[in-house]
Amino acid sequence: MKVMKFGGTSVGSPERIREVCSIITASGEPTFVVLSAMSGTTNSLVEIADYLYKKNPEGANEVINHLEKKYDKVVDELYSTDKTKRDIKEFLGKEFVFLRSFTKELFTSFEEKTIVAQGEIMSTTMVEAYLQEQGIKAILLPALDFMRTDKNSEPNLHEITGLLSKIMEENTGYQIYLTQGFICRNAYGEIDNLQRGGSDYTASLIGAAINSEEVQIWTDIDGLHNNDPRVVEKTEAVRQLHFEEAAELAYFGAKILHPTCIQPAKYANIPVRLKYTMDPNAEGTIINGIKTQGKIKAIAAKDNITAIKIKSSRMLFAAGFLRKVFEIFESYHTPIDMIATSEVSVSMSIEDKSHLADILSELKKYGTVTTESEMSIVCVVGDLDWNNTGFVAKVTAALKDIPVRMISYGGSNYNVSFLIKQSDKKEALQSLSTALFYS
Repeated sequence: MKVMKFGGTSVGSPERIREVCSIITASGEPTFVVLSAMSGTTNSLVEIADYLYKKNPEGANEVINHLEKKYDKVVDELYSTDKTKRDIKEFLGKEFVFLRSFTKELFTSFEEKTIVAQGEIMSTTMVEAYLQEQGIKAILLPALDFMRTDKNSEPNLHEITGLLSKIMEENTGYQIYLTQGFICRNAYGEIDNLQRGGSDYTASLIGAAINSEEVQIWTDIDGLHNNDPRVVEKTEAVRQLHFEEAAELAYFGAKILHPTCIQPAKYANIPVRLKYTMDPNAEGTIINGIKTQGKIKAIAAKDNITAIKIKSSRMLFAAGFLRKVFEIFESYHTPIDMIATSEVSVSMSIEDKSHLADILSELKKYGTVTTESEMSIVCVVGDLDWNNTGFVAKVTAALKDIPVRMISYGGSNYNVSFLIKQSDKKEALQSLSTALFYS
């Protein structure tokens, strides 16, 4: 069985929903389908929650009313029978009554996660009804019945596998199995989520849980490109990537793929294929365990990075100094992207600035602290084993006219990363493309 995941834009209109249903039923074989909320819905639900946090129920109700009108129009255009229209409007009516009930209650983060989960619940119920109206044997398996995270908010693959296996055994004989992406229950049974982009993660976890033939991530671009097509004029789709290469690209800015998606598939050795919704026959990109020797595959970039430098001639070589520094970041759940050390200083880069002021305050106990904001990490990915002479020289030569703040190389055999000013990113990406792919 294949697992197919479709994002919000793929189910963003009646026309797109019909196209997705055509794709998932084309083979006639049993298929597990993961769907996101209709495009724009999650943003509206987050906005509703924000109004409620600020004790503004009128603002929340206004957004709810607008969202309800949008869905009412979709129902009228999508379904062909009066019965299905009635049934779905009744279901959606209950959903919007449920959303309005939060305007009369004390509002916490738990309620916010419950509100945000309704987008996927609505989209999957609507698609199930459409497939059944078309005579397709389809069933909705709620993600809240099997998708679980542990006390560290990490997916509990063992529990997911056990629960889902039992559910699948109880529901044999269907062509299409539908579920929600993104949403789950935590270790305490509460509604939770896998964060933004988590629908990719859901698909990969399901693929590992049912030992699927392949996990397909359907998007609005023909595979993962060798550079950012929004910034660089000339890019091409990369047809094959190793799991590690794809993980590096996703983490360092390739928007087509959620960074966490690769790990469950890699663990179960299940290929992940990136497919193009607008052209189902396009080859896309296959991600698997095959390593292409001696080749640079792609470039990615991540913006809004902050560089932090701690200078301390007294402390740097003291036992435990780096441990104390890292513990500060750990205590604020702030990942470090890059790190470089010298005789008297250590430099790091972070993306999450939500606790920056507190982190800087604590770091000042150990030395003089300086920061630089509006930076970008540019990551070059491929077979960059240190024995492959010439590759790193070629990459650095391409950046000869770009000021580089930090370089990270050797932590992985698959990437070399550079920290540069965000204002230099476009020039850097174009120069790297020219030198690495078109020279």
